[in-house]
Amino acid sequence: MESFVVGDDLRSLPPAADLLLAFYSHDLDAATFDELRARCPGAVIVGCSTAGAIAGAELRDALVVAGLRFDRSQVRLAKADVSDPAETAVAAVALARQLRGDDLRHVLVLSDGLGVNGTELARTLVAELPSDVTVSGGLAADPGMVRTSVAANAPSRRGVIAAVGFYGRALRIACGSLGGWDPFGPARRITRARGNVLFELDHQPALALYRRYLGAHAEGLPATGLLFPLALRAPGGDGEVVRTIVGIDEETGSIVFAGDMPEGHQARLMKASFDRLVDGAGGAARQCAAGLGGTTGLALLVSCAGRRLVLQQRVEEELEAVRDVVGATPMVGFYSLGELCPSPGTGGAGLELRQCELHNQTMTITTFAET
Repeated sequence: MESFVVGDDLRSLPPAADLLLAFYSHDLDAATFDELRARCPGAVIVGCSTAGAIAGAELRDALVVAGLRFDRSQVRLAKADVSDPAETAVAAVALARQLRGDDLRHVLVLSDGLGVNGTELARTLVAELPSDVTVSGGLAADPGMVRTSVAANAPSRRGVIAAVGFYGRALRIACGSLGGWDPFGPARRITRARGNVLFELDHQPALALYRRYLGAHAEGLPATGLLFPLALRAPGGDGEVVRTIVGIDEETGSIVFAGDMPEGHQARLMKASFDRLVDGAGGAARQCAAGLGGTTGLALLVSCAGRRLVLQQRVEEELEAVRDVVGATPMVGFYSLGELCPSPGTGGAGLELRQCELHNQTMTITTFAET
């Protein structure tokens, strides 16, 4: 396997690439896509809009392209259109059916971030794919949480889900995911919700209650909601998932999240700890390193836009924490509105790999290699 990462100067792209991953701020326009296709005529080309692209241990608000060329493995693209979050499950079933095949080992998903239910996407893919196939990826973002897009062997569009299947017994893929947020305030019960829309906590209007906690930060909603996600815990459960805001509805007093908000679950506000966020990024990398046992071709990082907002000028510290673990392995990725990854994230070489689910406010890492 060979891998490479380049910036917006595409002249160094090698023509023999099997897969190109493109991460950009707003759109991958027709001219840029045509240049990618001309330079790598046989490659599967996928990408998404971001709240910042990752190249090595650097954050860039510009185009970043990574490529993979395999020696003994293959990739195949599936894509589906979604015009409403309620269509997510149907789209995920279609994607899984397109990708099923001998030696399918992993599915990498890049999805529109504002028009898709990320929880349903992960849940349906897990249900429809063989149990030994892992899934990872993320939901597209943009700098202002206004318009997200995905490119799937074509210029970018809204409402697209792209899924790349990785096939071959030589593949070694590992995943890691950790957060680093601290809870504050009381735990409250979700008393009214529909899918990813939260209406009431403890029978109180969700948006009004949330605003009381945020104080001055409430003026910048929904963007400032990235600073204060909610941790969800199922009744009687001992694990948590974090959910972040992607929109608000003043008329109904509701909050739209990137994933489901099940009634009866407990919800608790979270706040940032700089050091714990950075430590979480390093921990996710260590999970991948343990799963691969050394040889790595490419590390794909998907971190949350909320982490960038909190870390600000220190954001590259979490990238350096990953670099400290993976060493010279090429790194690429993006800041997202949701991360798709097995949880907890260890895999490969006889280690347990649990099912993929939607995360928010985490650093997730997928590493690719061939034996």
